Amino acid sequence: MNVSEAVTSRRSIRQFLLDPVDRAVLERVLEKAQRAPSGGNLQPWNVHVVSGTALNRLCGALAKVLPQGRAGHSGEYAIYPADLADRYSDSRYEVGESMYAALGVTRDDKQGRLAQFARNYRAFGAPVLMLVHTPRYMGPPQWADIGMWLQTVMLLLREEGLDSCAQEAWAVYQKQIREHVAIPGDHIFFCGISVGYRDPDAPVNSFPVARTPLKQVVTFVE
Repeated sequence: MNVSEAVTSRRSIRQFLLDPVDRAVLERVLEKAQRAPSGGNLQPWNVHVVSGTALNRLCGALAKVLPQGRAGHSGEYAIYPADLADRYSDSRYEVGESMYAALGVTRDDKQGRLAQFARNYRAFGAPVLMLVHTPRYMGPPQWADIGMWLQTVMLLLREEGLDSCAQEAWAVYQKQIREHVAIPGDHIFFCGISVGYRDPDAPVNSFPVARTPLKQVVTFVE
């Protein structure tokens, strides 16, 4: 698989097969991903790789607090800007509606939407969950570096025939995560990455995801 194939075949997978992932494969991916660029070579990413009994225990703990709604949240950063507008807001709305349409869940089906939302915290059935964190003193440039590392990891996973879903949704439950995973107290928890093999028959893995036309995001200056 070349880079273009990895890029075009990568998507956020929201239903995984039960097939296990070989630890040697994950180590190979993460070793290669250490070549991701970072300003000053800081390499600000840190990750806990959770699977098996530990993952089941974590998902079970979150299932207990989900009914609390926002009262159970304790995120350390805003996932989206409060004043998100224009094409950014439109893109977020459209992808959500496309996903629920693929699942046959209508806007009025509140229970169906909540059920799909809750699947975030079961890692969409993936056998592996990576939990990404970084020292609190790191700034926006280092967070951008982590983003480059994330993309590198996800493309290398595709090269291995694996799939993923980067999930900032886990961030709102950082308090509960810390009770089960030894993330240092002086680190901020960023996101989870569900890893496994996609279910090729699941509609939620094949609905179209629109991309903004190039002319709206790129300006050539000559």
